[in-house]
Amino acid sequence: MSPITHLFASWVAAAYTTDNVRDRRLVTMAGVIPDADGVGIVLDMANGSFARGNLFYYPEYHHWILHGLPGALGCSILLAPFARRKWRVLGLSFLVFHLHLFCDFVGSRGPTADDIWPIFYLGPFSRSPMLYWKHQWALDAWPNRVFSAALLVWSIGLAIRIGDSVVGVFSRRADGIVVAVLRKWAGSARFRHASADASKSAG
Repeated sequence: MSPITHLFASWVAAAYTTDNVRDRRLVTMAGVIPDADGVGIVLDMANGSFARGNLFYYPEYHHWILHGLPGALGCSILLAPFARRKWRVLGLSFLVFHLHLFCDFVGSRGPTADDIWPIFYLGPFSRSPMLYWKHQWALDAWPNRVFSAALLVWSIGLAIRIGDSVVGVFSRRADGIVVAVLRKWAGSARFRHASADASKSAG
C-alpha cells in the first residue's frame, strides 16, 4: 500500500493504544519506517532509469531491507528509548510494524497480475521464507482507495475527539492549527444541524 495509507493506518492504531502524544507519534513512525527501504527510487530518478521504466534500486531493495522480522526488531528497539512508556511502545511498535507488512502482503501488487510483491520475512539476511498471496490486489486498486478514504475520515474524527492529528508526526505547530480548524468545522456543522432540527420542530 502507499506510504500515506500506512501513515493513516499506523496513526489510527496508535491513537487507540497509547495514552500520550509522544508515544503515539513514535508508534506511528514504526508503521511508516519500513518504506525507508524504498528510498532507492530517488537514485533511479537521478540516473534516469525511472523515466525509462527500467528501475533498479527500488525493486532491488524495497521489501528486502526493512520488510521483515529484523527490521521490526531493529525499529522497535530504536524507538522505545524515546518513549514515556518504553516497554509498551516497544511492543506496539513491533505490532504496528507488522501491520505495515500485512497491508503490503494483501495490497501492493504491480500493474500486472503476476507482479506480486512478496515479503521476505528474514530479509535482508535470507530470502526464506518468502511470503506472498496470489490474490494480492494492485497498489491502485479500488480496495486500497476505499481503505485509504475510510482511514482519512476515521483520522479526522479521532483528531476532533482527542485533539491530536496525524499531522503532529511531522510538526506540533501545524498539528495545533489543523486540529483547531477541524474542531471549528465540526462545531459549525453541529450548530447548523441543531438549527435545522429546531426549525423543523418549530414548523
